[in-house]
Amino acid sequence: MAKKRSIKEVEASRSSDGVQAKKKKTKKGKWTNKQRVLVFCSRGISHRARHLMLDIQTLLPHSKSETKLDRKDKLFVVNEVCEMKNCNKCVFFEMRKGQDLFMWFSCTPHGPSAKFFVENVHTMDELKLTGNALKGSRPVLSFDKQFDETPHNSLLKEMFIQTFSTPCFHPKSKPFVDHILSFSIEDNRIWFRNFQIVEEDGSLLEIGPRFVLNLIRVFEGVLVEQLCTKIHITNHLTSIVG
Repeated sequence: MAKKRSIKEVEASRSSDGVQAKKKKTKKGKWTNKQRVLVFCSRGISHRARHLMLDIQTLLPHSKSETKLDRKDKLFVVNEVCEMKNCNKCVFFEMRKGQDLFMWFSCTPHGPSAKFFVENVHTMDELKLTGNALKGSRPVLSFDKQFDETPHNSLLKEMFIQTFSTPCFHPKSKPFVDHILSFSIEDNRIWFRNFQIVEEDGSLLEIGPRFVLNLIRVFEGVLVEQLCTKIHITNHLTSIVG
């Protein structure tokens, strides 16, 4: 009957024959893009606006939340909140008269920022569409060619890219690309859609949310500071904006 060899004898024979191979450790990619987006709102917004804000937070795994901003506080307080949260981008929701929803996109701490009037809001819960995507997956951003035709649209395109693109190797992101965020311009408004990539041939299913952004003003600084560009607004918004 053959004698069993000890563990030391087996390891010695492997090292002498050169059979033992070194285990290669797969290095995980380094997270270099430190973009962080603060998504929050002021007090007094409706339930639909609050659900839209939660949908935006779901789409952005690199986002952070914050308690509602008091109505008595000035908007420049948002810059201080972003600094405390270590965020360099901000999406801020505010509502006036209980029905007019405004959305701010801002690059902190030096700007620029843009103010939009939000129309035709439909959240994920309202639509109940068949599309679905993995939470935390990275999106493909699709822009209308009209974004490259005017200076202010080119600026908005760059702000949307820095806000909605999930940084590569972010700790909360998944290494998959399974949905598309679409930004299209029609009737001087920006239409936002979210689609699932179903097959490799490019077939899509809408997930939600969907909303329309009507640009009011573009500011040089953060939120309410020096005016950089004023865009023509429609008549029904004149009474709201002033």
